[in-house]
Amino acid sequence: MGTPKQTFYANQSASIIKKLEARKMKGYYCATIEEAKAKVVELLGNKSKSVAYGGSMTIDENGFKDSITAAGHKLIVRENYKTPEETKELKALQINADDFLMSTNAITLDGELVNIDGRGNRVCYLIYGPDEVIVVAGMNKVVANVDDAIRRIRNEATPPNCNRLNCDTPCAVTGKCGDCYTNSICCQIVVTRVSLIKDRIKVILVGDTLGY
Repeated sequence: MGTPKQTFYANQSASIIKKLEARKMKGYYCATIEEAKAKVVELLGNKSKSVAYGGSMTIDENGFKDSITAAGHKLIVRENYKTPEETKELKALQINADDFLMSTNAITLDGELVNIDGRGNRVCYLIYGPDEVIVVAGMNKVVANVDDAIRRIRNEATPPNCNRLNCDTPCAVTGKCGDCYTNSICCQIVVTRVSLIKDRIKVILVGDTLGY
């Protein structure tokens, strides 16, 4: 028997996974980060694949990249591409990658993924390009509905992210959304309500607090 919170996470995730299935997305629940890393490797399979990734504290802080490379897959390390010419090459590699690894800013109880992005260089590959998308999200990202998701992202996730990126935005100073235009990183709001290609998007829910 786990703790009451662990039981709650397991029960809540089971309901969300059913909703994901109805939306043609595949859902999984992992109680721990270690289980989640193993699940990512399992989903990638035995054949070596090219794997791109989006900016994510969930992915960066918890060893997912190391697990992928240790399993023999080719990680497209975006930080290695710096010049305009290299950045153009990176875009081609990412859109043609076998898999794209990311988190989500929020997921609703009804199974919708909600993301807010600046340039859109993360959400674009969720929407189109790579053969498969693997989303890893802590249960702290679960919200009631899309409106709650947007409120959560703009007031709880974006301010610390702006501090991390040294962005000159009102929320970086006040800790709450200022609905700004200048220097805003909240430029694109994307709600994934259905996957057009069945099971292209795979969502791993983790019974822990991960990312912002």
